[in-house]
Amino acid sequence: MTRTYEGGFDGSRLRVAIVASRFNETIGNGLVQGALDCLGRHGVAEEDLFVAWVPGAFELPMVAARIASSGDVDAVVCVGAVIRGETPHFDFVAGQAATGIGEASMRTGIPITFGVLTTDDAAQAAERAGGKVGNKGFDAALAAIEMANLMTSLPKPQTEL
Repeated sequence: MTRTYEGGFDGSRLRVAIVASRFNETIGNGLVQGALDCLGRHGVAEEDLFVAWVPGAFELPMVAARIASSGDVDAVVCVGAVIRGETPHFDFVAGQAATGIGEASMRTGIPITFGVLTTDDAAQAAERAGGKVGNKGFDAALAAIEMANLMTSLPKPQTEL
């Protein structure tokens, strides 16, 4: 018989941190509110929620890794917005944030989800931070719950990854 592993959406036993970029703060606030809404709706207790603010998206991976490696959380949700400008700065920041968050998750073994918007303009970001396209902070938090639950159901590794 084939074994199937899936994570559920019950957050009642989870401790979750949100790491948020202060740059483009209005967008970041919307994403944090979406993440908090999702976590609350799925049973994560308020006393098991943590929010850490960092200057920008580039700093998200360092703080996410620190929190994830603390043993105090089951998942970390990273949120922020990198909005394209007239220089290649966008590409460097967005790429480093994505790579760093992925590496931090792999290194710590704790799910760290990517709720960082990478948009062409502020209007697109606003649409994704609680506007007509939804809230990607909510989506990243939902993925964190599912991944945290999935990780507890998977076989334990025999060796370090």
